[in-house]
Amino acid sequence: MPASREPFPQPSGGPHTPVSSTRLSCPSCGSGHVAQMLGDNGGVSYVCTACGHSWS
Repeated sequence: MPASREPFPQPSGGPHTPVSSTRLSCPSCGSGHVAQMLGDNGGVSYVCTACGHSWS
């Protein structure tokens, strides 16, 4: 078996990137460190991992 230069070959197309090109930022502190989470009623909410502010 020939040795591969790459231990874990990458799938064609490169790394996975989000479909949306819009980057969310926190309305409170302006940070781009925003996580998407499931809301109480099944909707989508967001939380800033820098300051803890959440919104939907």
